[in-house]
Amino acid sequence: MNRILVIGAKGMLGRDLVPELQYSFPDDEVVAWDIEEIDIRKEQETVARIEEVRPSIVINLAAYTDVDGCESNEQEALAVNADGMRHIALGARQCRAKAIYLSTDYVFDGKKGVPYVEDDLPHPLNSYGRSKWKGEQSILELAGDGLIIRTQWLYGRYGKNFVAAILRQAKEKESLSIVNDQIGSPTYTVDLAKTISRLIGKKASGIFHAVNSGVCSWYDFGRTILKLSGMEHVNVVPISSKDLDRKAVRPLYSVLSTQKLKQKAGIELRPWSEAVKEFLSLQPDKEKFT
Repeated sequence: MNRILVIGAKGMLGRDLVPELQYSFPDDEVVAWDIEEIDIRKEQETVARIEEVRPSIVINLAAYTDVDGCESNEQEALAVNADGMRHIALGARQCRAKAIYLSTDYVFDGKKGVPYVEDDLPHPLNSYGRSKWKGEQSILELAGDGLIIRTQWLYGRYGKNFVAAILRQAKEKESLSIVNDQIGSPTYTVDLAKTISRLIGKKASGIFHAVNSGVCSWYDFGRTILKLSGMEHVNVVPISSKDLDRKAVRPLYSVLSTQKLKQKAGIELRPWSEAVKEFLSLQPDKEKFT
């Protein structure tokens, strides 16, 4: 029996991925760890804990994802997102296990003007992106058949996300201001979890981009959420990223090409508009977002 270790299992993606793996690989044991079981910032502890379990696959979903917070706490971002992945990769190598790392579109600066492919050279604009890119480098250096999955604009049933924030604010305000100059692909954690599971089944390695198909701005995304939720009466004002005056600079056009995912793995995620419609239809009580 093989063992799949998921680190960061209590996060928004982890809570969808663990049951998906249990369903897809019924003959394997899925071990779900979070901060209570392992502190990936500590090298010796991390390597030792992984060696105890001796998994065949280690999936690292643990991350410091507060993009603006990373600007104020870059050392912590590096400790979790970069050093943490290196420690996990070392532990995986000791067990001859496959290491899988969830990365981000923020490794790019958004200046290319067309969708980024996996071979494009990263050039992050902020501390979060730099820390995730260093995490990618650990996989590439230490894990021979490691897998890096870049995604973006995640939302799901668990944890804080843009969809929940829009629905909550729409109940409190008559008008919302949403940036319209950042372009990407909203990605549903359920769809991403299925994609990760399929890539594991195909024994994929290297770098893959995985996002729901289609692109939009945060402004378009917000208006779609409100329309599908029957809240079109809420006024939405388009603003620029500069108007928000955030600590971290965001890439403006960080669209990820999924051609490699289609061609090499035969996987194509559904349009983001279909995914968010399903997500909203599954919420019996919108009050859960308050």
